[in-house]
Amino acid sequence: MALERWFRRNRPTRKEDDNAPAGLWLKCEACSAQIYRKDLVANAYVCPECGHHYRMPVEARIELLADAGSFEPWSGGIQAEDPLGFVDTQPYPERLEKNRQKHGRPDAIVTGGATLDGEAIGLVVMDFQFLGGSMGSVVGEEIARAAERSAQEGRALVAVTASGGARMQEGALSLMQMAKTTVALELLAERGLPFVSVLTDPTTGGVTASFATLGDVIYAEPGALISFAGPRVIQQTIKQDLPEGFQRSEFLLEKGMLDDVVSRKALKERLAVTIRLLRAGSVAREREKGVGRAAAL
Repeated sequence: MALERWFRRNRPTRKEDDNAPAGLWLKCEACSAQIYRKDLVANAYVCPECGHHYRMPVEARIELLADAGSFEPWSGGIQAEDPLGFVDTQPYPERLEKNRQKHGRPDAIVTGGATLDGEAIGLVVMDFQFLGGSMGSVVGEEIARAAERSAQEGRALVAVTASGGARMQEGALSLMQMAKTTVALELLAERGLPFVSVLTDPTTGGVTASFATLGDVIYAEPGALISFAGPRVIQQTIKQDLPEGFQRSEFLLEKGMLDDVVSRKALKERLAVTIRLLRAGSVAREREKGVGRAAAL
């Protein structure tokens, strides 16, 4: 009995702010290999045995992409309100405050300026741990502001998405963010500045149906769920079995929705090359326009 109590007392527990499974060791969700937890974190939350990509904390994502010491936060100055007086199992303001305290940020997004391999960028990173990364009025506003500021400062914009879609507690106001974010991206296009979208697991709902799939180049991480409606909803609606790997990034690459599926550890280098090529192409087009105008005169 004493031995049983010892094992019960020392059983690993999960911290609320952790994204990976609990304990010093964990079993990979994909290959069932035993992985030392610190090795998973050191390997950018990618299984060293099979390459399975775990969901990544926002801070680790910023550290992965931004050059050391270059990230300057832009977001965090606004908070969501409760225009509908929404109550489910608890009032919406209480749910928001609980998540703010838990995650240390006002809402499900972090934006800021940074350099990526020397390239000036605006960086948008969504936090799926905060209310499922749902896009409410604050998330939409922060994305729009990041796009506008990037355009003003001549930066490329990189958006890393992870979302369950629109935030139901804000009703139609949440759906309006789809249009707001889409319109804000036009400023980048007008100034010939690149917008690169990186879709991670999961990217669904209104985020997929708006800014996330409007990138000049669209990348996704391996195995990411990317959809508007989830596979279970679709299967129940059409009453048919879905293809193997349906709505995963590799499936969508085959169907032409993505430009490439890129491993997390290779992502920074790929983004840097992409941004440089897009900038060079924009400069070349502007030169051609200049030559054409001069010839017309």
